[in-house]
Amino acid sequence: MEQYVATFHTHLAALRSCNALKKGGAGGARLAPVPRRLSSSCGTCVFYEAEGPQLASMDRDLEAVYLREGELFRAVHKGEE
Repeated sequence: MEQYVATFHTHLAALRSCNALKKGGAGGARLAPVPRRLSSSCGTCVFYEAEGPQLASMDRDLEAVYLREGELFRAVHKGEE
C-alpha cells in the first residue's frame, strides 16, 4: 500500500472525503493539519493508505493528491480550481 495526502479548498470537503475513504476501505484515513510545504488552503488534509489515489472518493473541492515518499510529497493529481 502507498501513503497519500489529499488537500482541499474547504474543511467540509476534507471531512466528506475522509468519511468516503473510510467507507471505501482505505487504510488509516484521518484528518490532519496540512503540511505547510503543500498548501495553506483550508488547513485540513486527509492522510490515507491505498493501492491508488482513490479519486472517486474525493469531494469536488479537492485541491490535490500527493504520494508520500518518505519525507517528500509528489503530486499525482491536481483538482479543478
